[in-house]
Amino acid sequence: MSSITLRFLAEPSTINFGGKVHGGTVMKWIDEAGYACATRWAKRYCVTVSVGSIRFQRPIMIGALVEVEARLAYTGSTSMNIAVEVRAGDMKTGEMEVITECVVVFAAVDPNGKTIPVEPWLPETPGDIALAQHVRTHLNAARAALPGV
Repeated sequence: MSSITLRFLAEPSTINFGGKVHGGTVMKWIDEAGYACATRWAKRYCVTVSVGSIRFQRPIMIGALVEVEARLAYTGSTSMNIAVEVRAGDMKTGEMEVITECVVVFAAVDPNGKTIPVEPWLPETPGDIALAQHVRTHLNAARAALPGV
């Protein structure tokens, strides 16, 4: 399976000093959804390698329904690029708004922590193809910005 969506209510225990869900909590949810997606694809234990460009567009209010959707976007030889979108909204109206989105890179590892190959993912739908191309473009730009890589 190449995607997973976690759904839950934003609880009072997750609030920051401003009375909204703490950004660190949202980042934890992103990592958990990404891990579930990567591990399900690799059928192996996976570790987080990097998280790219998290920008919070709006806060999450306590009691909101939260959806954290993680989709496999691109695979390397041992890594998986997972596109994660966080949405939140009112359960009564059903209206959901995007809170943030990012790409998380995971690597499959053996029991000794050494990276191991993952099965390649081939996008089939137009949406998956566009997402894979977007992630490849982002990866190439990031690699070009690193000296000596």
